[in-house]
Amino acid sequence: MPSESTATPSTPAPLSRRFSVAPMMDWTDRHCRYFLRQLSRHALLYTEMVTTGAILHGDTARFLRHSAAEYPLALQLGGSVPADLAACAKLAEAAGYNEVNLNVGCPSDRVQNNMIGACLMAHPALVADCVKAMQDAVSIPVTVKHRIGIDGRDSYDELCDFIGQVRDAGCRSFTVHARIAILSGLSPKENREIPPLRYDIAAQVKQDFPDLEIILNGGIKTLEACEEHLQTFDGVMLGREAYHNPYLLAQVDNRLFGTDTPVLSRFEAMQSMRDYIAQHLDEGGSLHHVTRHMLGLAQGFKGARRFRQLLSVDIHKTDDPLALFDQAADLLQGH
Repeated sequence: MPSESTATPSTPAPLSRRFSVAPMMDWTDRHCRYFLRQLSRHALLYTEMVTTGAILHGDTARFLRHSAAEYPLALQLGGSVPADLAACAKLAEAAGYNEVNLNVGCPSDRVQNNMIGACLMAHPALVADCVKAMQDAVSIPVTVKHRIGIDGRDSYDELCDFIGQVRDAGCRSFTVHARIAILSGLSPKENREIPPLRYDIAAQVKQDFPDLEIILNGGIKTLEACEEHLQTFDGVMLGREAYHNPYLLAQVDNRLFGTDTPVLSRFEAMQSMRDYIAQHLDEGGSLHHVTRHMLGLAQGFKGARRFRQLLSVDIHKTDDPLALFDQAADLLQGH
């Protein structure tokens, strides 16, 4: 798939799960990922979850659309029919994705009704069949993101049974959201906050499955916490903190991957998006499609409120969106 940007990316970093940004519905779209890639060359990025039905029976090109500048990039799939997942994995590989990930963690009612997400933790043999079908169809890695349990199936033995069956199907990398999912009575938002974080259980998994790659997800907010968790786990995955405070990614390559590349300033991060935005506008897109993902770039310093107002309110009133973008960028001069 051709790059959709006039920017020329440097050689993409090899796939590593040492640091990744979680798949987040309505957030980690292609514009968000392109922006985050300007801040870190090495972070592994994930798409929003895409259902197999959307890819196989909807606008396939739209759902798989991305820029080569986003690599390394994983497609997260939602589904539970092995043949459908295998077909989607093949499309993902052909489109250039570096990894396919199966969602076994989303607690939404909507996906439960379609046997997608966290409810699949009650069906480890089915998840194993799904993983095997995908692995037989592609040569790129097939990974699983899951919870430490669900209501009614939250014992450590049941967690080990799930991981063991999926491992035996060939999966070598598991991203563990260190909370159970309560499927009856809690909203998806509440499921990200109310069930307690149990890093100790995730650590026990790594101890008991030393041959597997175990990535920790859930409640991680700082690079200091990342460094601490990397003493135990093979990788860390940030979710909402990476979205609300994206500039945190500017330090990732140096601190977590040991590179010595210059760290972009906030102003330089803004400027790195200008050509991309200009092309998006030329194609009939809206400035807001991109800048909604950049509002957190000004977090923590004077002028942040004005910055957010320009890029979230005033953009709907302007006849010259690029001039308004430049006005917002000027607020970051020296930062």
